Amino acid sequence: MKTVIIDNPLSLEHNTPPGHPEHIGRYEAVKTALGALEGVDWKPAIAGTREQIERFHPTEYFDWMLTANEAAQTGLVSLDPDTHISQRSMEAGMMSVGGACEAVDLAIAGESEAAFLLARPPGHHAEPIRAMGFCLFNTIALAASYALKEYRIERVAIIDIDVHHGNGTQCLAEKDDRVFFASLHQSPLYPGTGNADETGLNGNVLNIPLDEGTQGAEWREAFEREIIPALEKFKPEMVFVSAGFDAHKDDPVGGLCLSEDDFAWAATQLAGIAKQFASSRLVSVLEGGYECAALGRSARAFVEALSKG
Repeated sequence: MKTVIIDNPLSLEHNTPPGHPEHIGRYEAVKTALGALEGVDWKPAIAGTREQIERFHPTEYFDWMLTANEAAQTGLVSLDPDTHISQRSMEAGMMSVGGACEAVDLAIAGESEAAFLLARPPGHHAEPIRAMGFCLFNTIALAASYALKEYRIERVAIIDIDVHHGNGTQCLAEKDDRVFFASLHQSPLYPGTGNADETGLNGNVLNIPLDEGTQGAEWREAFEREIIPALEKFKPEMVFVSAGFDAHKDDPVGGLCLSEDDFAWAATQLAGIAKQFASSRLVSVLEGGYECAALGRSARAFVEALSKG
């Protein structure tokens, strides 16, 4: 697949407290790893707009974030015990949203097939009116909403491979049956959502909770047994991926035992779905991954597999 990496350099301007797992080094590790890839294009992210953000987050949330951003000009502000905003965090988050929407534009125009947004902070835990889990704006939900609104795409699929359930993204699918959302995640684990009986509107939500210690072969089997047939049935016109790599066996925040080869395999499977049903239109967004060496290797394996898919 013709692949583009969309880079948000303002990721370096989002600061967190010392010792926080979601830190600048994550972005640097992924950028270094992806920089070694051949045959992919790079583009800078563009700033997102209030209009784009308010397709998922209501006006009052955006205004609340503006107030927090103003307070952060004199120091870090805690939005919850895990989630913080610094002087340029809101700007960084808005550029991530703009970059994800830019990826949609490129895919629709045929200028790319697969796109990977290199950005932080992550987004999939952010609910419409709640920042949480390191996340400020739900980038993947906003990109999918943008595709539905601007291009009148009729069916989009969002697949979340992070070790944590994408509770914020599920909020979108629970209100819109044009969205299919699937998540493989460790359970029990933060944020405590994503039970198998959470099925959305007409079965458009598929949660696959996995036990701590699940190995790559079991993870692949669940993906192949449940997610692939569901995608084939739904026939998405565009595929979105919450590309979290904290299910890696070396990651300190979860307990799944995947390797970078498993993430490459998943990329190949999703590229195949995008080719079959979505005119090869696939947009992926970096989510979690907190052991920098493993994160870099996993992101590189994932993007390289997309480029060869």
